Amino acid sequence: MPTDSIPFRTKVTLPDGRTLPIGKLLCIGRNYAEHASEMKSDVPDEPMVFLKPASAVVRDGESVVLPPQSEDVHHEVELVAVIGRGGHDIPEAEALDHVAAYAVGLDMTARDLQAAAKERRHPWSVAKGFDTFAPLGPLTPAADVGDPQQLVLELTVNGDTRQKARTDRMIFPVATLIHHCSQIFTLQPGDLLYTGTPSGVGAVAEGERLEATATRCAPLRIQATRRS
Repeated sequence: MPTDSIPFRTKVTLPDGRTLPIGKLLCIGRNYAEHASEMKSDVPDEPMVFLKPASAVVRDGESVVLPPQSEDVHHEVELVAVIGRGGHDIPEAEALDHVAAYAVGLDMTARDLQAAAKERRHPWSVAKGFDTFAPLGPLTPAADVGDPQQLVLELTVNGDTRQKARTDRMIFPVATLIHHCSQIFTLQPGDLLYTGTPSGVGAVAEGERLEATATRCAPLRIQATRRS
């Protein structure tokens, strides 16, 4: 697939009508103990944060493009918190007030490239940052979602359930993640916080249809295609 045919979605419209450029994609690794276990990794004692570029975002109805550099791209369903009010060193008790909306998303990972990077003690940026590797579902106002720790995440591939878990299984809840990230980065409206995936991650093949859902959030439906 030519590069110019990939749909870059570098803006997001918040529930209050503001259309903002997508800022930082703050992603959290190993935030469910069961996922850490399936990856044969330790459970972290503080949030593991990595970044993705805004060009990784695609929206509902579009495609994840499987790159030629990888033969093992995995799905990871996640709850995404969309920052509507920025700040630095945000108190945990006030953190959820900075969320304008929630969405269900996918953190796509070139697992073979990630494994090679880990072996060489290199960063994960390539394995996580390909174009289309951060699908984002329609935004739902935070007030309509309520407590982000009382949701059910689910991912089906061609109609078969691959991942399903309650968000109360997160090691670090959303408020803690916002507080932690804001101590490192100044958060800005339009930043996206991908909050980690539960167990059940697995490979995605060309032509497969993925549907991700979270309680009280609109679903995300995408298809995997292969770039030649």
